[in-house]
Amino acid sequence: MSELLPLLMVPALGCTGELYAAQTAAVSDREVVVADATGHDSIAAMAAEILETAPPRFALAGLSMGGYVVLELWRQAPDRIGKLALLDTQARPDAPAAADVRKRMIELGEDGRLDMIHEALWPRLVAPNRREDRALEIVVRRMLQEVGAEAFVRQQRAILGRVDSRPTLPTITVPTLVLVGADDQLTPPDLAREMAAAIPKADLVMVPGSGHLSTLEKPDAVNAALAGWLVR
Repeated sequence: MSELLPLLMVPALGCTGELYAAQTAAVSDREVVVADATGHDSIAAMAAEILETAPPRFALAGLSMGGYVVLELWRQAPDRIGKLALLDTQARPDAPAAADVRKRMIELGEDGRLDMIHEALWPRLVAPNRREDRALEIVVRRMLQEVGAEAFVRQQRAILGRVDSRPTLPTITVPTLVLVGADDQLTPPDLAREMAAAIPKADLVMVPGSGHLSTLEKPDAVNAALAGWLVR
């Protein structure tokens, strides 16, 4: 029988624990903790702070920026992580074009222009058939507002300065789930395949009809994948 580890989840850029509301509700057999990743402008510092209050040993999941933190947590404390899930994320650093976009988002954040940030990001965050889903958009906008402009800028600076995690992937020795929306524009399926191929104990799950925010767009599919991963 699988060890009943607490589940620690790290949110994405501009997101709160609401990103994982459906997953938290579905996991009834163990403690679920959603980490705070808003207080630092480096991925390493985020991970170090999370470790200060995390359970002694835990299962670990992160989406997008949360995945960058997950990989850093593995580098800092592999002995404390029993399982690892990488959702809609990548191991590569930003390409120059992506870095330029991120710098523009930092400028908007420094000016407090959260509405402009949301309008720029929203079409790329979800699958094309969800762009007119106003209920979903309200959730995404609300999370960004709750994170706030200052924390958003810190997070963007942290992402911009992150290390290349590809050398880390072969060192991951625990059961690992790599999950990606089939319509993810920000971290496309090829990047998920790259990670899954490099991690010795990885299972790759593709979620049809989902973009980058799979936990919100297709919660049932993500819940099923997480349930299988947790009992591996």
